[in-house]
Amino acid sequence: MVSMPEYPADGERIGALVYFSSQSENTARFVANCHLQEEGIDVFRIPVRPHEPPLNVREPYILMVPTYGGGSARKAVLPQIKRFLNDPANRAGIRGVIASGNTNFGEAFCMAGDIVSQKCKVPFLYYFELMGTKEDETKVRQGVLDFFRNHPE
Repeated sequence: MVSMPEYPADGERIGALVYFSSQSENTARFVANCHLQEEGIDVFRIPVRPHEPPLNVREPYILMVPTYGGGSARKAVLPQIKRFLNDPANRAGIRGVIASGNTNFGEAFCMAGDIVSQKCKVPFLYYFELMGTKEDETKVRQGVLDFFRNHPE
């Protein structure tokens, strides 16, 4: 069964953004501030808790992931994100990745984006620190819109 977006696209749908946010809600606030649905982008959230119904996305999307693990590659991508991507039907729709991270992680800053990009063979489109800035929100909004306009399915 296909999941319903958290924020359905206004008007004509041109693509989707799938994101994960922990209970801190940092990534959720960032995504909400981008107002992607106003640009025709469906916005889906990967469930936080394992007992929640799995997310099933059947349209082209960009994945936004936070980086965890304090610099450990093994812990950088959370199990919820791995579970989502391990579903072949979900994985088929990924077109790019955006990552957030903490510069305190040093070379591992936004490592989750590197890992997903390499494993899924998609471009790493953008990165930002922690909750991002207004400038990051503007760049992500415009970048996601430009990406789907330049890569129609």
